[in-house]
Amino acid sequence: MRTHHRFLASALAALTAVGVLAGCTRADSSTAPAANQGTAGEVRVGFFPNVTHAPALIGVKKDFFKAELGSTKLTTQTFNAGPEEVNALLGGSLDVAFIGSGPAINAFTKSKGAIQLISGAVSGGAQLVVKPDITSVEQLKGKNIATPQLANTQDVALKKFLAGKQLTDQVKITNLDNPKTLDAFKKGEVDGGWLPEPWASRLVLDAGAKVLVDEKTLWPGGRFPSTVVIVRSEFLQQHPDTVQAVLKGELAAIDWAKANPAEAKTVVNGALKEFAGSSLSQGVIDRAFSGIELTTDPIPAEFPQLAQDSVTAGVVKSAVALKGFADFGPLNEALKAKNLPAVNAPELAK
Repeated sequence: MRTHHRFLASALAALTAVGVLAGCTRADSSTAPAANQGTAGEVRVGFFPNVTHAPALIGVKKDFFKAELGSTKLTTQTFNAGPEEVNALLGGSLDVAFIGSGPAINAFTKSKGAIQLISGAVSGGAQLVVKPDITSVEQLKGKNIATPQLANTQDVALKKFLAGKQLTDQVKITNLDNPKTLDAFKKGEVDGGWLPEPWASRLVLDAGAKVLVDEKTLWPGGRFPSTVVIVRSEFLQQHPDTVQAVLKGELAAIDWAKANPAEAKTVVNGALKEFAGSSLSQGVIDRAFSGIELTTDPIPAEFPQLAQDSVTAGVVKSAVALKGFADFGPLNEALKAKNLPAVNAPELAK
């Protein structure tokens, strides 16, 4: 009888322990992020006060994002260059970012897949502009050329270009915020810069620089993804509908800009005054827009080359494998709603 009671007690204790463990397991799993938590209460979007980020600027100022987001709060933040924006993404203070293609790849690498490419935004819009007396690439020897930030898209492009001309150790590269580059050029402290729009145009029209290299000439068909859209993978998993809404807003902004080119320039110029502190002359804004194409096409075929360029530029030691880098599901849903062709890039998908 005592043996029977001891058996029952042991069995009950074991069942209790299993129940506790099961309860712990359920509690632990409940803290894990759900695959889809529905519409987000807030989405934090980052971009630069540059003409090359025109879809973001127009989307914000013309309320195209808000119209698609509905009750979701839109919070925006501006950055000077990609690396600092990547830090905000990886630190969890930003959800979606308009950013250069180079930092987008580096963010994917650095985060081991915690960042994903979801759309294009702008093609083109970067030039190497220099003092008028520099008329050949060979004359860059001994010169000081500015880029917006270490390892940003233009920094990588310049270093890759110099490496191809065997000038890597013969040109000084100075990383400066874009407005400081304009001032430094006027003072003779730098001899030029590999810059995004509108800063290339500002050096040409406001400071007398000349174009030595238009980056378009270095890419097939003159198209390359200068600005793309990336997202924290966790945010995409939790709020795919919110991400799709942001991309619908981007599409609406691009469509509107193409239908209203003059007004689009005015809106972007107003946004630059608000976010960067100064607007552009009509000549600068016209020139800057003439060098860019607003498009959600991420031009995926160029990303393997872009990954290799980061190696050539010395930013990373080896080219990253880009499998899993992109998720174009939300973009393709947005494109489908407008009867537009889908983006197909199996080499970048999971």
